[in-house]
Amino acid sequence: MSKNKAVEEIRQELLSLGDEKYKDFLAPIIPNCPKERIIGIKCPQVKALVKKYSGTPEAECFLNDLPHKYHEENLLHAYMISAEKSYDEAEKAVDRFLPYVDNWAVCDSLSPKVFTKNKDKLMEHILERITSEHTYTVRFSIKELMNYYLSDDVFDPSQLELTAKVESEEYYINMMRAWYFATALAKQWEDTIKLLIERRLDKWTHNKTIQKAVESYRITPEQKELLKTLRLK
Repeated sequence: MSKNKAVEEIRQELLSLGDEKYKDFLAPIIPNCPKERIIGIKCPQVKALVKKYSGTPEAECFLNDLPHKYHEENLLHAYMISAEKSYDEAEKAVDRFLPYVDNWAVCDSLSPKVFTKNKDKLMEHILERITSEHTYTVRFSIKELMNYYLSDDVFDPSQLELTAKVESEEYYINMMRAWYFATALAKQWEDTIKLLIERRLDKWTHNKTIQKAVESYRITPEQKELLKTLRLK
């Protein structure tokens, strides 16, 4: 089967699953993805295709066919990488794919399971990616820090500094920074609260972090009361 035919086969299968009502639902929550690029498929349906095509020549052709036309093709690509069992192959695939990621939904769906067992190697890549000029490469890097490095066995306060030093006007970067710090407050309170007390973050991220933490069930009532006093006006 030719590359074009293989890619078209997967595309046509995705198109056959399209739902106009779900497309109308998705469009407003992925504002920087043109509506004409959205098919309208729920995530479980896209994930089901990973199992169908995993390890096939069609999948190989599809993964090498960048950029994709539709949002759901990018979503399928992210899920396929997330299922990769080789750390080295997953890293190569992530580096190849990230420049084409253009919205938060695809970025946040990219989560290779194999990364959980290779945190030493992964940190080297995070340090490289977090200085990128590409919005979703930076967002992905901060998401990795949040997902893999806030547990006691691998946490280091320097990781907080790494994210605090990220300077950006991009909403989707700063929203992830706030999400990261709110999660860090739940898991590493003593080190993280210092950043807020010392006003080390820009005003928007500082206040958004507090908002998300106050809304979290993982933050104690006493901690929430302190956080409320730290809001910047």
